[in-house]
Amino acid sequence: MLPFARLTIIGTGLIGSSLARAVRAKMPGVTLTGHDLDPDVRARAQALQLFDDIADSAGAAVTDADLVILAVPPLAMSAVADSLAGDLPPDAVISDVGSVKTSVRDALMAALPGPQRIVPAHPVAGTENSGPEAGFAELFDGRWCILTPPDVADPVNVERLAEFWRRLGSEIEIMTAEHHDMVLAVTSHLPHLIAYTIVGTASDVEDVTRSEVIKYSAGGFRDFTRIAASDPTMWRDVFLANKDAVLAMLQRFTEDLTALQRAIRWDDGDTLHRHFSATRDTRRRVIDAGQDTAAPDFGRGPRSA
Repeated sequence: MLPFARLTIIGTGLIGSSLARAVRAKMPGVTLTGHDLDPDVRARAQALQLFDDIADSAGAAVTDADLVILAVPPLAMSAVADSLAGDLPPDAVISDVGSVKTSVRDALMAALPGPQRIVPAHPVAGTENSGPEAGFAELFDGRWCILTPPDVADPVNVERLAEFWRRLGSEIEIMTAEHHDMVLAVTSHLPHLIAYTIVGTASDVEDVTRSEVIKYSAGGFRDFTRIAASDPTMWRDVFLANKDAVLAMLQRFTEDLTALQRAIRWDDGDTLHRHFSATRDTRRRVIDAGQDTAAPDFGRGPRSA
């Protein structure tokens, strides 16, 4: 038995379109309805045949849904929730796919009736690409999906959503929204902020031409450019919506960076070696946890999430 029979996805970018493709592949009995605020994106999603129906408004898209997933930037959540609140069926479960959870939970609970049916979620998966053409059904395979239900959420709704994501190939973790936001500030948000900064700095260095930066880009810089190519609207919203956790982690990073700067200035090789050894161990643990492969990557391998 399917956990949900009628799914509506609001937002048809990378995650929304991947979600539609994954449901088509792994739960073909589910009826799919989509909506995007941008009419051009709606037309592209329709041309790709991602959905059984593309609605012209968020309200029209949710009228017969039993699961609604909002795949929109964090700062758009409140307005989108407001726009569809009056058309939601009384028993529909509401979720999302954003990488910030506290502000999303609060926005959904303020805008929507029935707090027991609100179950925010974050599939920890993605690429630097965006738009409906960028999605692929395998995006969630073997990835974690973190659920952050509020205290008032119905446990039955939480389990139904967990089973939905399991069927898409995801592993499930449940935690509070506040804890999620602190964890993701370390593992995702701060790395993106650093990547945007480093790539911007490289573009501004006066005594290195831009062509040389591109021509001689080694693995480290190349990886930063991939991260820094991510959707600017979404990441602007992420940093503003999770600013307290990001600022806390940024302060800690600044202190650690200052310590390394001091070690380099004073030729303190022992401190540098201890630090680099510890971070190398973290890389091994990421591989052991199945979150990456130890195979060499020279930037020419197949697309990976």
